[in-house]
Amino acid sequence: MLTEFNNLPEHSRVWIYQCNRSLTGEEQTSISEKIDHFLKQWTAHGSNLEAAFELRYNRFIIIGINQEHTKASGCSIDASVRMIQNLEQEYQVDLLDKMNVSFKQGPHLVYKSLLEFKQMIKDGAVSKKTIVFNNLVQNKGEYLTHWEVPVTESWHARLM
Repeated sequence: MLTEFNNLPEHSRVWIYQCNRSLTGEEQTSISEKIDHFLKQWTAHGSNLEAAFELRYNRFIIIGINQEHTKASGCSIDASVRMIQNLEQEYQVDLLDKMNVSFKQGPHLVYKSLLEFKQMIKDGAVSKKTIVFNNLVQNKGEYLTHWEVPVTESWHARLM
């Protein structure tokens, strides 16, 4: 069951997929339609999942579900990953590679491998105040408050 992302309670589980490049307007429209279609029929053990998504910064797909009534099952999570894999193939993008970091550099979003990010820290190109995207947040409340944070407030601080 599809709902608006804003309607999901803060304890709703979220998954964040970062793209290795900016998506064009046409790609965003097409991807939104595909995710919308998937979420409308997404179920766990035959029960509809109350789900929503949003696209942020032309790079991030955020999917959330309210598990208050129906919890995501292994099979339902697998189905969502297959949908993301299909998007990767169709649009020639990386969405599942967790060994990359996205961060803000002035008004721009930067996407780097973890090794490149570590080197940027070493070179002083990234500071403790650099805003990173903590894609490991687990629920909507964390997403709203701890997704875009300074390096020191994220798991990225281990790299400093």
